[in-house]
Amino acid sequence: GVGGMFVAGALAEKLIIPVIQAFLFPFTPTRAFPSILLPAFLTRLGGAFNRASHHVTQQAIWQAYRSADNAARKQVMNLPAAPFWGPFRSDRLKQHPVLYGFSPSVIAKPADWGVNTYVTGYWFLDPSSTWSPPPGLTAFLDSGPAPVCIGFGSMGNRNPEQTTELVLAAIDRSRQRAVILSGWGGLSKVNLPDTVYMADSIPHAWLFPRMAAVVHHGGAGTTAAGFRAGVPSVITPFFGDQMFWGKRAAALGVGTEPIARKKLTAERLAGAIQTAVTDRTMRQRAAELGAKIQAEDGIGQVVSIIRRLSADQRL
Repeated sequence: GVGGMFVAGALAEKLIIPVIQAFLFPFTPTRAFPSILLPAFLTRLGGAFNRASHHVTQQAIWQAYRSADNAARKQVMNLPAAPFWGPFRSDRLKQHPVLYGFSPSVIAKPADWGVNTYVTGYWFLDPSSTWSPPPGLTAFLDSGPAPVCIGFGSMGNRNPEQTTELVLAAIDRSRQRAVILSGWGGLSKVNLPDTVYMADSIPHAWLFPRMAAVVHHGGAGTTAAGFRAGVPSVITPFFGDQMFWGKRAAALGVGTEPIARKKLTAERLAGAIQTAVTDRTMRQRAAELGAKIQAEDGIGQVVSIIRRLSADQRL
């Protein structure tokens, strides 16, 4: 989380070493768009509001951490308290890079971000070359047309049985085959039809390219994997930055309009799945975006930036 930046900043101050900020979502103030934690309709309020909204978000996060941060600085690191308004204007942060782990094809670098801020491309961690899928999954994939993947990651469900019933009803209504990822979300295994395969955990890099579409909660990592796979996304946000990624998928034309988890019904999910599977324009745009992301090397860009700055004796 963003809170880790405050700990890192204090440690860097104590040890007199550089600190490099790294984020998976936009956090640097810009006039280009508002804070990702604010409703999307606020984009109509203009550049000055957009920039101010980022400062407000930064302060909201910092003030929530300030007390604990100052306690750690005083009791553990023997440092003076941080400024009341936080570390965002500190020279220590300004003189070193800010790295963003998303694709410029998904969010182009705003013109008002400085030269020391980099949009590198996604930072993917692919499965080991020794990993192999369960034989049952392979057999399921070979037994019919590409299915839809449905999984909500680590998002908890108070009533997993009800969620399972909703998902199964949506699959039946959409007349699709499906791979359901139960993961940590608590989806329960029940008597499944032959058109559904349930798995606990499958690497997205292997699974998503084999799907007709992916349905998920809109976490930054899962969204990135869906984009790279080149298949349409159906995003059902729970909280935080997830609605932002859902809106971004729709704006790029690679996904349906997001359906907030509280508003998710079998009918709405079935309709979104059907659109994702049959909309040729959406499928083409998703494939084109996937090809662009596959050609990027976000991790290589980060390594290059750090090496270059080290050579310049700035780190």
